[in-house]
Amino acid sequence: MRLVGLALGLVLAVFVVRLLQVQAVEASAYAAKAEVNRYVVHTLAAERGGITDRNGVALAVSEDAYDITADPTMFSAKQLKIADGPERAAALLAPILGQDQAALVKKLRPADKNSRYARLATRQTPQVWKQIKDLKSALAQKTGTANVLAGVFADPSSQRVYPNGDLAAGILGWVNADGQGGGGIEQMLEKQLAGKNGKIRYAQSGGREVPTAGSAETPAVPGSDVELTIDRDIQWAAQNAITEQVKKSKADRGYVVVQDTRTGQILAMADAPGFDPNDLSKADPDALGNAAVQDAYEPGSTAKVMSMAAILQENAATPLTHVVVPNRLHRGDRLFQDDVDHATWDLTLNGVLAKSSNIGTILATGQLGKTQPQANKVLYSYLRKFGIGGYTGLHFPGETPGILAPPQKWSTSQQYTIPFGQGFSINALQAASVYSTIANGGVRVQPSLIRGTKGPDGRFTPAAKPEETRVVSAKTAKSVAEMLESVVDDEQGTGISARIPGYNVAGKTGTANRVDPATGRYRGYTSSFAGFAPADKPRITVYCAIQNATSGGYFGGQICGPIYKKVMEFALKTLQVPPTGAPPANLPVSYKP
Repeated sequence: MRLVGLALGLVLAVFVVRLLQVQAVEASAYAAKAEVNRYVVHTLAAERGGITDRNGVALAVSEDAYDITADPTMFSAKQLKIADGPERAAALLAPILGQDQAALVKKLRPADKNSRYARLATRQTPQVWKQIKDLKSALAQKTGTANVLAGVFADPSSQRVYPNGDLAAGILGWVNADGQGGGGIEQMLEKQLAGKNGKIRYAQSGGREVPTAGSAETPAVPGSDVELTIDRDIQWAAQNAITEQVKKSKADRGYVVVQDTRTGQILAMADAPGFDPNDLSKADPDALGNAAVQDAYEPGSTAKVMSMAAILQENAATPLTHVVVPNRLHRGDRLFQDDVDHATWDLTLNGVLAKSSNIGTILATGQLGKTQPQANKVLYSYLRKFGIGGYTGLHFPGETPGILAPPQKWSTSQQYTIPFGQGFSINALQAASVYSTIANGGVRVQPSLIRGTKGPDGRFTPAAKPEETRVVSAKTAKSVAEMLESVVDDEQGTGISARIPGYNVAGKTGTANRVDPATGRYRGYTSSFAGFAPADKPRITVYCAIQNATSGGYFGGQICGPIYKKVMEFALKTLQVPPTGAPPANLPVSYKP
């Protein structure tokens, strides 16, 4: 009994000595060590709002993902009792994360020895984090082996996914590595989509949460969902049509804009070549963005509709006014000619538009004032009313307002080329808006791309009503619409390729000299077609432009007319627009002197 008592006394003595050592002699050292490993703060990523089309079809969604992080202090030799902890951890993580091993070592052994946070990889799938967790658990269960992954954690995050691939990519944009919108709607509405991150603080031991130690959490606030005005099906038709023609023509690029003439809402805005926002590593940097609002170019003859509207509104002429169009016209420092060599044409003003005569347009717009400078001022005022030289009001990232100099700065040649669409620049959305203005009875409705947003509480908030501006009278708009019918319906018109059975179509072709962005000189052509249907009760505007077609033809009616027809037919069917009920206007193109 004495021996047993002596043994127990010795054991208790050892415990007492060790307890004194831990709680008194080395208390501060152990407390510091415990504090290093005990509490962890993680960000709770807010769920990013989704983006849908006007019918609720998902265009951009967020899926569960994880940001793989680490606490570098837990990889030190002092903590792991081995010198090469970061190297061993990096060797295990590199193949799972698909990253360079040396780069991971650098993150796990930073220059700042006190750094407690390192982001190893962002937006990893749940499968990736599961692999790391399984490996981490296996190392923890091995006795005598340092758990080199104890300091690896995961912050819940999300991964942006675009279910339709490259469809509407130029509109949607993308989300960058930091989880922020990098272009398009994602960037434009970053504040509404992103929501507000939360955070959680909890105690852990050996890389695992201590459930009895409690935690503090600030919940994340989800972002709002955004509903666009575009129709996914019409967007698909427009994107397919322009992509196919750009490839066929071996062109630099092309765009198609489809707009509701009554509301100004954009039903489709496609450009080619495009990109897949799901994998930006394979994207051409020049194809990123939305060229339909970011490219500025000279429009050519599609701009003549503004000149004609100004002439009619100012009562300088009527659609039936006679215009004698010579083979050549000397004005200023240039000798002007039309696209085709011809004898003297005896045309009506309607015929000038139908045959797209540059000379006829110069002669007609000269009647806007008693002198050329006065005529220039009048034309400039109408161009500005139509939205040329200013932003569309869409507030899209990177949008260009185009270039339109004030009339007093027009060069000798500009005052004669601007009436037929050379000497100033626009973007494709501006061009579509011009035709929608005529189709809407002369009232310009500010283009819109957002129908509304739905907050975390489920409430839908419609977008603000767009601004409306009277540009020309309803009478003038109707006359211009009837003139545009002649471009398509009359055999002498340049837009016969855009005819649609059962519908009266108003349209205009354009073939403009194109400024090469690389050299600043004219090289190649901008081919375009613009119009609306049904001409008697307008519902849809379609605008198409192709830059620098190098294979086959390059005239607007030749390569953009068929695209207009294809997209317009699809849109009319999709929106169930009934066929035309009125006979075509059939305005005369020429007259007998």
